[in-house]
Amino acid sequence: MADPDDVAAFGAEMRQKHFAFAEGYQPLNHGSFGTFPKSVLEYQRQLQFESESKPDTWIRYTYLDLLKASRSAVAPLLGAEAGEVVLVPNATTGVNTVLQNLVFQEGDIVLTFSTIYGACNKTIESLSEICPVSSHQIDITYPVTDDDIVAEFHSALQHVRANAKTPRLAMFDAVLTFPGARFPWEKLVAVCKEQGVLSFVDAAHGIGHVDLSHVGNVDPDFMISNCYKWLMVPRGCAVLYVPFRNQHLISSTVPTSWGYLSKAERTAIPAQDYFDKLFEKVSTIDNTPYCCIPKALEFRSKICGGEAKIRDYCFGLARHGAARMAEILGTEALQDDSRCCFATVRLPLTIAELGTDGDGPAVAKWMQELTPSEYETYIPIKFYAGAFWCRISAQIYLEIGDFEWAAATLMKICDRAKSQEWKGRNARANSDKSFIVAALPKAGSIRLSLRVENKVGLFSRLRDQTVARQ
Repeated sequence: MADPDDVAAFGAEMRQKHFAFAEGYQPLNHGSFGTFPKSVLEYQRQLQFESESKPDTWIRYTYLDLLKASRSAVAPLLGAEAGEVVLVPNATTGVNTVLQNLVFQEGDIVLTFSTIYGACNKTIESLSEICPVSSHQIDITYPVTDDDIVAEFHSALQHVRANAKTPRLAMFDAVLTFPGARFPWEKLVAVCKEQGVLSFVDAAHGIGHVDLSHVGNVDPDFMISNCYKWLMVPRGCAVLYVPFRNQHLISSTVPTSWGYLSKAERTAIPAQDYFDKLFEKVSTIDNTPYCCIPKALEFRSKICGGEAKIRDYCFGLARHGAARMAEILGTEALQDDSRCCFATVRLPLTIAELGTDGDGPAVAKWMQELTPSEYETYIPIKFYAGAFWCRISAQIYLEIGDFEWAAATLMKICDRAKSQEWKGRNARANSDKSFIVAALPKAGSIRLSLRVENKVGLFSRLRDQTVARQ
């Protein structure tokens, strides 16, 4: 049972009592880096103190017991067994771990959608430089139905095979980063099974956000999900799901570390045992985030009432918040119901209102950067499908008034864009490129012209600094 003093209603009371946000800060972007309650923060600091008190004892022995407990605690959220999940620092590491372990043949294709997360796309691109594999991207533009997405996927598979290529792996999201919407990953996994294609679900925004307790039944070939985003675990911690049947495909961690065995050595032991040991110790980092999963789940259960209650509140807030923002802005939500914690809303700004030289992506970036520098928040703003859109993350520490505040703030920023304010700042940014290194031959020095970030976080002045060679 929770201590009565810890009980708090979702919204402002929850934020005040259980989270460490600065006074006056509006936390509207939980989706990027997440956050975690003060009770989990205190527990992590306790673990860090213990590890410094007896470094060898804690890192070599205590940590392994805590790691085992965390794997056992997180596995049921995926409908999996503890032996099918391991912990890595983040989703990007998990993606690289899987892709770098797979063996590709000439003509193999990795299928993705245009909504793929940028870092994942770059990982596939870099892989093509060292492996005989290339990618095929399926273009989709929201709003779009799940059935249309699945139909496009079928068409892409046919296209790849018609060109004498082999669709080896398909990679797709559980919840999109932008626009924020749930993706039909279950249906796509089913198609992959029918077509003999490996499936890799990027559920970076999955665990603690949408219900994934049926993952074991849907049975994708691989899944990665960040625990530090929506599960309220410290950064960085992610869970990599590899069903027992595929664990023989993973021969090394990223980076390769002490658990690695040669092919001859690892084939002499069960694949499950090797997979288990492989991820126990991967270089030396602060592993305390991995150990905080049980504490985070305790908070979510005792203080929040469980996963279903959290989802119901956040989904409802995202839906009603998006509608309220659209009403204030006089625009529209991307979808009436995103079926997740994201509210994606169009802004009252058009390219025509920016003038003939309006650059949509550049203006969106300028607007986005204004939010932390001048408004004590951070709101993702993108130029998507010919319009400006924002994404707000619903969470248990927010309420409808926070969405109204966001709409009012965005209205001010749009008015500033319409007044052409973005032109002056972009001009200064373009003229002050990075820093310039110029050798001064007689003085034997290097002149570094570097831009210094001022108090509000905008690059605004240039300073020359001479560093003498010793």
